[in-house]
Amino acid sequence: MKTYKLIRKQKLHISIDEAWEFFSSPNNLELITPDNMGFNIISEQPIPDMFQGQTIEYKVSPVLSIPLYWKTKITEVIKNESFTDMQIKGPYKFWRHVHKFENCGDYILMTDYLTYALPMGFLGTIAHTLFVKHKLIEIFDYRYNKVDELFNQNANVISINPGASNDAPPTNPPSTSPLANIS
Repeated sequence: MKTYKLIRKQKLHISIDEAWEFFSSPNNLELITPDNMGFNIISEQPIPDMFQGQTIEYKVSPVLSIPLYWKTKITEVIKNESFTDMQIKGPYKFWRHVHKFENCGDYILMTDYLTYALPMGFLGTIAHTLFVKHKLIEIFDYRYNKVDELFNQNANVISINPGASNDAPPTNPPSTSPLANIS
């Protein structure tokens, strides 16, 4: 099974409690997902606070407005540090998304580690090259920009630029950073 990885890092100028409260709530996922994804939580509402073993069901329409069913499970929760969601059923053969939060004093470093695989062998590899890779980069670019808009507009924001050890203003949008590329 061919797996791919996407890693994104972003500084947040909020407290660890604020970061955790926002990102650990599935209800906020729609806010940071592009409208053209047709994202909709179909699990019974209201969704309780995140807990290990929790399952969440969605409908997404990433291509030609064709709705796809997606069910994820929260497999690990370490409050104010990390949580992991894994696909139980959906479009991927494998999907594991680790969300980490590190308190760095005057900012929180949020890191997304995504590992995924596509079904259909060689055809999945072609689909990845032609479409899936670019769609995921588009989604994570949107999230990066939306999160920046929500939490960093009133701060002197320094976004990720891995070539400058994350300490210089970006010269390119997030998708052009080496850590944003899918390997």
